[in-house]
Amino acid sequence: MIFAPFCDIHFFIFSIQAYHFIKEETGMFESIRSTFSRYGLRKKVIATAVAIGLGLAMSACAALQNQEAIETERILAAAGFHIRLADTPQKLEHLKSMTQRKLVLHQHEGKVYYIYADATSCKCLYVGDEKAYGSYQKLALQKNIADEQRRAAEINTNANMNWGLWGPYGAWGPAGPWR
Repeated sequence: MIFAPFCDIHFFIFSIQAYHFIKEETGMFESIRSTFSRYGLRKKVIATAVAIGLGLAMSACAALQNQEAIETERILAAAGFHIRLADTPQKLEHLKSMTQRKLVLHQHEGKVYYIYADATSCKCLYVGDEKAYGSYQKLALQKNIADEQRRAAEINTNANMNWGLWGPYGAWGPAGPWR
């Protein structure tokens, strides 16, 4: 997912910009502001609205990050990584102390291993050797290429659509709500 790394701060900035645009361009908030100021509720309503907006933004970001982790874990499993469940409290605590949702190189008894820890969704550890890591890189690259080709095909399909040929197209669909 390309949105997950930018999700937290960019969504917050977008929300602030949208609020200021609506406030300056439409004046919509003036009547609401005067009504709430009269009753002393203005700060409470604003704080509640901001809290709800941030809560929605954070839950959307968490959903995107979980989806990205699920996709990564599928590729790891297909590449030959072995899954180890944190089935005891001690294993779960150790899993939480590890770098989360990133492949990390470790050496043990002269051998190289790659570790992927996920204490949030699957509560598991993926362990693979150099061969599995090579397979993972191939599969991840193939997935990225397929995703880019899919996006390019969608863009081409949208570019080839001649909306003017089909008449007016607004919020109600072709030719308006009366048909």
